[in-house]
Amino acid sequence: MSQPEILNQEFTLGYTYTRSTGPVVGRFLTALKLRSIVGIKATDGRVIVPPMEYDPDTAEELSEFVEVGQEGEIVSFAWVKQPREAHPMDTPFAWAMIRLDGADVPMIHRVAARDEADIATGARVRAVWAEETRGYIDDIRHFELV
Repeated sequence: MSQPEILNQEFTLGYTYTRSTGPVVGRFLTALKLRSIVGIKATDGRVIVPPMEYDPDTAEELSEFVEVGQEGEIVSFAWVKQPREAHPMDTPFAWAMIRLDGADVPMIHRVAARDEADIATGARVRAVWAEETRGYIDDIRHFELV
């Protein structure tokens, strides 16, 4: 009895498409490139940063952009004592939920600090911009304590 023929084909898994950021995320990223931060007004009046296309409670489409401050308050944080290679900083830092002035919903970003004892819920922080902005979330290099 002969062996059945085994069919095979080389295949490389990849994503061969690009995705548009769309009008909402695109506007947020464009604002970052211009060293500005925008949110979007939800149907109940709350300001969400980063902006979302649809209201998280009602699923209504959102379109009213609002510029928010570059300073804010730490709502919660997690200290990274020993950053790993994949982390965005090579020195200890905090991942923090930051409610920017003029926003109601906090965003997550990194906070640079010398020591965990320097970070606290309620601490004020401000954005530190990258030297060259490109329209990415990393245009905000990190936040620093005020």
